[in-house]
Amino acid sequence: MTAGGPPAETPDLGDLMHAAFRRLRHRWSHQLAPFDLTPYQFRALQAVGGGAHGHGPDGHGACADHRRCQEAGRHVEEGLRLKDIADRLRIAPRSATEVIDQLEAKGLVERRADPADRRATRISLSGAGVQLREEVREARRREAGDYFSVLSQPDQAELARLLTELARAQE
Repeated sequence: MTAGGPPAETPDLGDLMHAAFRRLRHRWSHQLAPFDLTPYQFRALQAVGGGAHGHGPDGHGACADHRRCQEAGRHVEEGLRLKDIADRLRIAPRSATEVIDQLEAKGLVERRADPADRRATRISLSGAGVQLREEVREARRREAGDYFSVLSQPDQAELARLLTELARAQE
């Protein structure tokens, strides 16, 4: 309780997290414009770049030996089915087709016949897609560094620890 006033309210963590993320997402949207990408298209590039071995959008995840897969180029060469991309993005397959068509028109992804099922198609990043994805990811890391620079290094480390804990709790 404050002196002579009403009790101080506890901030709503969900609202604070949402406001911070909304500002960061807004900055990222503006940052994607020079790359001629929408946030939706970049999310799809991330999903496709994650590969066919269960890697997450950051390129890591369920594959037991990610480095070996990456060195062999499997997750880029084999690609993903549209249904898998839709699942990763949590969107309808029709929406995934639309965004993949947009990325293909820009030369960022390629469609190939699935070697295991001639009726199916696999989507993978083109060389230009791999390069652009890395450029955008590096730009996003710089932008996030700028955004979080208002926090001290110990506070950034604590925030990273807390967000990691929250992310793990939801798995």
